[in-house]
Amino acid sequence: MAPIIHIQDLRKQYDPPRGVLAVQDVDLDIEEGEIFSFLGPNGAGKTTTISMISGLLTPTSGDAVIGGYSITQSPMAVKELIGVVPQEIALYPTLTGRQNLRFFGQLYGLGGAELDRRVDEVLEFIDLTEHANVKVEKYSGGMKRRVNIGVGLLHNPKIVYMDEPTVGVDPQSRRRILDTVKQLNQERGMTVLYTTHYMEEAQELSDRVGIIDHGEMIAVGTVGQLISQIGEEDRLVLRVDAINDAFLDGLRKIEGVTDVSGADGEVCVLAKRGRKAMPAAIHVAGETGVLIESVRIEEPDLEAVFLYLTGRALRE
Repeated sequence: MAPIIHIQDLRKQYDPPRGVLAVQDVDLDIEEGEIFSFLGPNGAGKTTTISMISGLLTPTSGDAVIGGYSITQSPMAVKELIGVVPQEIALYPTLTGRQNLRFFGQLYGLGGAELDRRVDEVLEFIDLTEHANVKVEKYSGGMKRRVNIGVGLLHNPKIVYMDEPTVGVDPQSRRRILDTVKQLNQERGMTVLYTTHYMEEAQELSDRVGIIDHGEMIAVGTVGQLISQIGEEDRLVLRVDAINDAFLDGLRKIEGVTDVSGADGEVCVLAKRGRKAMPAAIHVAGETGVLIESVRIEEPDLEAVFLYLTGRALRE
């Protein structure tokens, strides 16, 4: 069966041929019912890609086929299949939550009893029924985000694009939004394309992740597949009062340790199981006269993958 999203050689350059190359020849297939996350820092090309496959921005070259329809040949057919939750809040603050949903529902072509039913369903789904008749300007940031999501769901799309939906919200609202994404996928079978620069979100939500940087898709796979690129070792980081050769040599002899390096009062130990290696490392420190000031264990994650692939931290 064909993927529900097929992206081929998608490119966007502003003011060609010398202008900014925002997206570079992206190739990607996303299967129906999948949660796929674009993970990358701000300015990586995530929003530009979403805008192109939504039909909001014309590609410089390449194409994407969404549910069997080309974004360059049949953009209106694509728009009927998708719901878009933009990064910026796109609501009328002086209207109530219900009035906003009714307004956008009419833009989708809904009306009458069908519109009323869909608005009620969406309000219940985003857990804002009790606040439906309050003006949006009175809402918290998290409540506004949830209405923003609700707008994208009014016409019951097969695919929903969510562009950084948790930016600027409190932890409780973020948790609600992440649970909403899971619910859309698990209970409704909706395909979700999610963009984020938060490694934790991509790691929790995604069936697969695409790491994007400087407009280029540099890696695609499950979280496990991506982490396997850098090995499965934990990183044991020791802050010490001094570093001597005897200490480093002793650490290298610990079972499961694959690499040891030290500089500027910090020693990094790569080990198959960092928690198991930690007592042995403390013992070696005592034997070699080194005082350990602090210890932390960093298990392999997508942040480490990004650092490995790009040479810099995800949030730089």
